Amino acid sequence: MSWRRGIVVRFHSDMVSVQDLETNQKVNCFLPGRFKLQKIRPIVGDYVEYSKDQNYSYGRIENILERKNELYRPRVANLDQLVLVTSIKEPKVDLIVIDKIIVLAEKENLDIVIVLNKTDLLVNEEEKKEMERFIEIYGKIYPVIPTSKITKNNLDRLKSYLKNKVSTFAGPSGVGKSSLLNVLDPKLKLREGEISKKLGRGKHTTTYAELLYFDFGGYIVDTPGFSSLELRGIKKDEVRRYFKEFLEFDGFCQFSNCSHTVEPGCAVKEAVEKGQISFSRYTNYCQIYEEIEDSSLKLQ
Repeated sequence: MSWRRGIVVRFHSDMVSVQDLETNQKVNCFLPGRFKLQKIRPIVGDYVEYSKDQNYSYGRIENILERKNELYRPRVANLDQLVLVTSIKEPKVDLIVIDKIIVLAEKENLDIVIVLNKTDLLVNEEEKKEMERFIEIYGKIYPVIPTSKITKNNLDRLKSYLKNKVSTFAGPSGVGKSSLLNVLDPKLKLREGEISKKLGRGKHTTTYAELLYFDFGGYIVDTPGFSSLELRGIKKDEVRRYFKEFLEFDGFCQFSNCSHTVEPGCAVKEAVEKGQISFSRYTNYCQIYEEIEDSSLKLQ
């Protein structure tokens, strides 16, 4: 019985669904007893080796391959990139939330693509200017793709970033992650949420992490809302490395271990004053820096 390679796409109690990397067929596999005794369990996104007897409809996990990265909540492994989905309106963009998600992705060395969804709702000049300001701040650092399930603008561009990669959609609830995925690939048929009138934010439609396969190639993890994301093991002196625009100024500070918060002769603070670094990004950096305790930061 030969071993085949696959990727874990979902859990079913004591069974896991594995998608074969060659045939794209899904196979339900059980975990042998030795995995349970050693308290080893694969997670969504794990690459595994499995065996399958022709006489049975299910397979058996034989080996879990080494992970290149891992998110902890939701637990997902081997991501290539994080697609950060947000909106200017319904719900209103929260820049501190955006920057916390970016810190999470940068820590794991993930590529970042920002999707500015629901652009069809921006009807007056002030809303359009707010979108332009957002693109001006973040477009210098990451790809920013304005989209809408109504107008379907830039969907081909977004597909080009998703093709043949393992990605995760992350962002506040209600920004249209599930509906956007349904437009990208109608076969996914994900349940779409709505905005709570009372709270002004979205209702969760995804309650577990699942790896979904695109018809045009590539995988996407449709994760629960932002409140489930958690950053572990980050220290205060690491945070400045996750704000990429700081790096070109970092070496010119008076102190080599400058935190870019209170020290004199800080080149980053001077760049903020000159408009070379966004004031809102710098303010959010300072807030995140102060929130971090010695070992971890929970994003809530």
